[in-house]
Amino acid sequence: MTELNPIALILLAFAMSTDAFAAAIGKGSSLHKPRFSEALRTGLIFGVIEAITPVIGWAIGQAASSYVTQWDHWIAFTLLLGLGLYMIYNGVKPEEDEPEDKPSQHGFWILVVTAIATSIDALAVGVGLAFVDVNILVAAAAIGLATMTMVIIGTMLGRALGSLVGKRAEIVGGVVLIIVGATILYEHLSAV
Repeated sequence: MTELNPIALILLAFAMSTDAFAAAIGKGSSLHKPRFSEALRTGLIFGVIEAITPVIGWAIGQAASSYVTQWDHWIAFTLLLGLGLYMIYNGVKPEEDEPEDKPSQHGFWILVVTAIATSIDALAVGVGLAFVDVNILVAAAAIGLATMTMVIIGTMLGRALGSLVGKRAEIVGGVVLIIVGATILYEHLSAV
């Protein structure tokens, strides 16, 4: 089983947080003068959900791992490549127009649904992590903390920066996921 090194774990946590960062910039830009308390609330919601989903994916992957041990590195690579390409696609596609009426706070369930939507990739990454040697709780905590931090920053910057930075962050996150997947594949193939 290939081991995920600490640098790859940090890059993975960063990559998992970029789509949430992009969403947070959008959420922040749609608010009327977002306060830090709203950014913190948004960050906590996103961070908790983003930390839970890779654990769920990891559990699913663990259940299947005994059946695919000869192909585990290819599965991790394919999942990360696909997610990376999807994030790059989302980063380059045009955005829809937003309404002009700006609230001062987003509803809890709107944030939860948005957080779940941006954490689907973390679920798939969790499946991929089941095939590498990694402490899933450490990985999930790193992903959740990175996401919470990036969402707080994104929400506060959203009003000033709008969607310009958010789209670029998602592209960078996609590239990082592809690099992490290629590193896992390379490390396994070079060990053989």
